[in-house]
Amino acid sequence: MSESSVRQRKKTGTSDGKPRKAKTTQQSLPGVNQQNKMWARLVLIVGIAVVVYFTTFRTREKKFATQRETLELRTQKLDCSKLYFEEIAKYAGCIPADCGRFVSDKVVGPAEVDVLLNLAKSGFRFGRSSGGASILDLHSGALSKDTQFINIYKIPEAKAIFSAEHINTYKHVKDKIQLAVAENFKINKDALFLTHPTFFSRLTNETAKTIHDEYWHPHVDKETYNSFHYTTLLYLTDFGKDFTGGRFVFIDSAGKHNKTNVYIEPKRGRVSGFTSGAENLHHVEQVSAGVRYAITISFTCNQEHAMGDPKFSLDEDDGPELM
Repeated sequence: MSESSVRQRKKTGTSDGKPRKAKTTQQSLPGVNQQNKMWARLVLIVGIAVVVYFTTFRTREKKFATQRETLELRTQKLDCSKLYFEEIAKYAGCIPADCGRFVSDKVVGPAEVDVLLNLAKSGFRFGRSSGGASILDLHSGALSKDTQFINIYKIPEAKAIFSAEHINTYKHVKDKIQLAVAENFKINKDALFLTHPTFFSRLTNETAKTIHDEYWHPHVDKETYNSFHYTTLLYLTDFGKDFTGGRFVFIDSAGKHNKTNVYIEPKRGRVSGFTSGAENLHHVEQVSAGVRYAITISFTCNQEHAMGDPKFSLDEDDGPELM
């Protein structure tokens, strides 16, 4: 056999000169295929779990009122919760045509907001919570101070802040908001009575020190304050300008696991009002920066829980008289 023939056989890899078949990876394919099937099943299971989660445990978000909008009136009707309706049905003239909520930027004027914001800032100079959630109640005189409450009317220097302009504006704004509640829920204005607590709030991002500082927990006003039938808020500062965070959030449930968070972005002079029953479960987001000022003004249909407007005597130390 010639040397060239030997070289040719070595090149082809066979002794008879026929080409050798190339090796395949077929022996390893069953293992690879099995692994691929396992991964495919895992992806399918995860995909199904994601679909089930987002169709069973869904939280939607809806903006009811943004800071950029100027709203004449925006409303949302809701079914009254059973307990709320059973109670309020006792009070003729105070039964809402529908439970629900409303927002308006046309109830309170800019000049009135300026006066009330000045009053709030002046009052909070004499006391603030160390935990970021401070209140000033003009009726009782309650003012947050560190982790306690003091009576602002016991502070002689504080009396100078309660001018006739402050008090008259406060009363006038309360009357306009009361009328807005009556008109929106189609009830008799004279069947509504101011009730406790009605207060200024000052919220910051300071760490909570007591349970009173934890304003962000979901709650129902009627359960927290038994006298409440209608709740309103007047915002004195702007979301996104004076503070961040701090939006007002209604939590609407649809079934056991589905819910919708309905947001109100505070705006200077904006009034929001709602029936105080379980149909309006809500909370306030934690303020992340800046200072959020607002007034909560509450109304009852039960005259036994009514309170008068504050009447301030600047010559006495015993606090306000009630008209």
